[in-house]
Amino acid sequence: MKSWDLRSMTVRPHAPEILESVDGGRAIVLELPAGESLQDHQVHEHAWVTVISGEVDVAADDQTVAGGVGLMVEFGPGERHAVSARTTARLLLILSPWPGDGHPGVMELSDKQTVRQRAAERRAGA
Repeated sequence: MKSWDLRSMTVRPHAPEILESVDGGRAIVLELPAGESLQDHQVHEHAWVTVISGEVDVAADDQTVAGGVGLMVEFGPGERHAVSARTTARLLLILSPWPGDGHPGVMELSDKQTVRQRAAERRAGA
């Protein structure tokens, strides 16, 4: 068994801490300073975000939810979302399956060489 006290562990802003990474899942804790955000983005995996401390606004698909300790939100693979900190917030992020389909960690080396170019082309076409 492993355990973590997510409220008291040292986590620096802009330095997410990977708690565990195993086949099928990854757990990450991160600190988001007040007024900052994880700007509009998407991940390849299913994602669950739980607020451990602080208050946040979460936006996805023209919906916004605000909440504090205990709020948990779920995103499907590829679902665009943003998380903004109203106050300094500590978040637990669970990703599954890990790594998800299309994640750069599961790409062939030849595919990795052009991943940024293909992403820019998709953004330009959107």
